[in-house]
Amino acid sequence: MRKGQNPAKFVKDVARPQRITVALLNYIPFLSGFYAETLDVLKVCMESMRNDAGLPFDLMVFDNGSCVEVRDFLVKEKEEGRIQYLILSEKNVGKGGAWNVIFGGAPGEIISYTDSDVLFHPQWLKKSVELLETYPNVGMVTARPFRTPENFLQSSIAWAKQNAQLEQGDILPYEWFYEFSTTLGFSDDELKKIYSETTDYRVTYKNLPAYLGASHWQFTAYKSVLAQFLPFDMDKPMGQVRQLDERMDAAGYLRLMPVERYAQNMSNTLPPGLRAGPPTPKRDSRLKRFWELPPIRKPLMALYNAIFNLYYK
Repeated sequence: MRKGQNPAKFVKDVARPQRITVALLNYIPFLSGFYAETLDVLKVCMESMRNDAGLPFDLMVFDNGSCVEVRDFLVKEKEEGRIQYLILSEKNVGKGGAWNVIFGGAPGEIISYTDSDVLFHPQWLKKSVELLETYPNVGMVTARPFRTPENFLQSSIAWAKQNAQLEQGDILPYEWFYEFSTTLGFSDDELKKIYSETTDYRVTYKNLPAYLGASHWQFTAYKSVLAQFLPFDMDKPMGQVRQLDERMDAAGYLRLMPVERYAQNMSNTLPPGLRAGPPTPKRDSRLKRFWELPPIRKPLMALYNAIFNLYYK
C-alpha cells in the first residue's frame, strides 16, 4: 500500500536541456602501451571544449567499457557538474552501438559529436553552428579544414557548382594539411604524395566561406538529420565509421568545414605544449625509420594486435 504522496508530483518546473548537446565517445581499456597518455588526452579534450566554445551546451559522455581509473574520473566529473549526462557501458559496444545510443538519446536539437582525442580552440562550436545554420541542407560540419576523400563529396560538389562560388586547387596550406594528417600515422613521404594527388574545394555562400568536407571523428549536425541514418550496424569496434560519411553524401547532404582551424586531432599523445614537465627527447630519426620498415613493422603490429584482441576484444 502506498504511504503518502510522491513529492515529485508537486514539482512545477523541470530543467530544460540546452539546445546543443556535445556528445563525447570514450574508450580507454587500460593505461599503458598505446593508451599510456590517453586519460590525459581525454582531460585536455574536455577542458578545451569548455574553453570559450562560443555557445552554451550540455555535455554527454558515453564511455565504452573503459578501465576503472577512467570511469572514476568521469563519475567525479559528473558529480562536480562538469558532465550533464554520463553513460557507462559495461562492454565496448563499438562506435556504431554508441552512436545508436547517443544520436537517439541526446536531448539537444543539435548534436556536436567528438572522439575523446580532439583538441578544441576558442569559438569552435559557434563557428560550426554558423555554417550549419547558414548553408542549406547541411548534414555535418567538422570544426577544422582538412582534405576529405573526394568520393564522399559528390553531393556537396554538385550543389556548390549550381548554387555558390566554388574554388578548386591547393588552397589548404601544406602546413595545415601536415598538422592534421601526421596524427593519422602517415610518414612524411606518404603525406607529400597524398597532398600532391588530391585537391581542395572551397565554397562561398551568403558571404560565408567554407571548405567542402567533414568527417566522423568530430562533427556538428541536427539531431533530426542524424536520426535518418540510425541504426548503425557495425560488426567491428572501429574501421567502419565512414558509413556515416558515405550515407550523408548519398542522401544529398552538404558536408562542410570552416576556413580556420578550430579543432585538432591529438591521437594518443599530448601535444608538446600541453605536456607537463620537460619535453620528451625525440627519437633518433634513423632508429625511427628502422622501426617503420615494413618487414619490421608488420610482424610487430600483428603481434600487438593479437595480444590486444586476446585480452580486450
